[in-house]
Amino acid sequence: MIRRSLTLFAGLFVLILVIGWVLGMPFTSSRLVEAAAYALIAMGLNIQWGYGGLFNFGIMGFLMVGGAAVTFISYPANPEFWHSDGPMMLGRALLAFAVGAAIVIAVRRADRIGITGRWKGVLTVLAWFVAYVLYRSQIDPAAAYIESTSGWVGGLGGHPVLGWLFGGVLAAGIAYVIGKICLGLRTDYLAIATIGISEIVRALIKNMDWLTRGTLTVSPIPWPTPLPQDLQAGGMGMDQALLLSRGGFLLLAIVVLAIVMWLINRAYGGPWGRMMRAIRDNHVAAASMGKNVTARQLEIFVFGSVLMGIGGAMLVSFVQIFDPSSYQPINHTFLIWVMIIVGGAGNNWGALFGAVLIWLIWVISEPLARAIFETVSLWSTQIGWGAIPDIDVRSAQMRVFVLGLVITIALRFAPKGLIPEVVRREG
Repeated sequence: MIRRSLTLFAGLFVLILVIGWVLGMPFTSSRLVEAAAYALIAMGLNIQWGYGGLFNFGIMGFLMVGGAAVTFISYPANPEFWHSDGPMMLGRALLAFAVGAAIVIAVRRADRIGITGRWKGVLTVLAWFVAYVLYRSQIDPAAAYIESTSGWVGGLGGHPVLGWLFGGVLAAGIAYVIGKICLGLRTDYLAIATIGISEIVRALIKNMDWLTRGTLTVSPIPWPTPLPQDLQAGGMGMDQALLLSRGGFLLLAIVVLAIVMWLINRAYGGPWGRMMRAIRDNHVAAASMGKNVTARQLEIFVFGSVLMGIGGAMLVSFVQIFDPSSYQPINHTFLIWVMIIVGGAGNNWGALFGAVLIWLIWVISEPLARAIFETVSLWSTQIGWGAIPDIDVRSAQMRVFVLGLVITIALRFAPKGLIPEVVRREG
């Protein structure tokens, strides 16, 4: 297995060199930064599915949360908002939210004072209604005021790496709430529920203009490393500035990826990893041995979502624009699943390999298809058959065809992934 892994990674390295030679190092370094972010996201899914057997099809929602988080933390502050009544009005809305949450929590514990059964159910519904009305009575005027005066809240002007961390924390909080609600569902119902929740998150972010600017987008998001234009201002050439700046971002992404890889491998190689494999393979037997299956599944769901939030924040930082309309399930959910399926579930090296390979295939299939179509079109024109129409559209559609072909070949010859999980039996 080690020889196979080394051979595959050597082949991947050769592929990267070929892409760099054909398309240029600035293009290749950019795609590698994105691949590193997708590798983090794929590792998050690998924790959830490969380690815990949890079908999470709401990946896109966590990526959007990470992107919104890094935008809020790193984008420059909006003086018009801070010099208006907006902060005070938002403070009242947060207080109303806290009071509503306290009411709901108190009613949920009403059985301690003897209120149970039907009456507890009635009080719970009433508490949720009161909390909702109380919160909306404060947030709606605040949102309308902010949009009419300063446009939106703006950012805090912090360092982008803090935004990455905040993206992970925010994703963890949302994952905890989702897990408490959905992890009791059967596998297929869990997948459906996470899809629905992901769409709810997307709708909220797209329509919260006062907080995220919605479909108006936010740009430019600051980089954690010097930008190309900063290096050019110091007298450096354009090509060299592009290569060094993107190389610095890539180095930072690789450091983050290496730290995450080391921590996950340490955890999965110990007693915690053996417990998670036992729960994944037979949760009934694990429960009979005294393991709290639901708590452990919630734990692993939250851990995986943290990496998704960080990866989503890294992607937004790198492209320097937060556009909620650009998030699509095929790019930000289905593609991640393909990375795990092709790379190998339950193996972090497989997740890393699959993420880099699939992302490179995804980004080079369009220019490669365009070159092929243009060559064939020129040949068919010369012999009188006419040119191929809509080459740009056809080239973009070829990405999906190529991806489907890769999945088919992988499932045919490596159904457990190119670098599958290796479980070492003890004793």
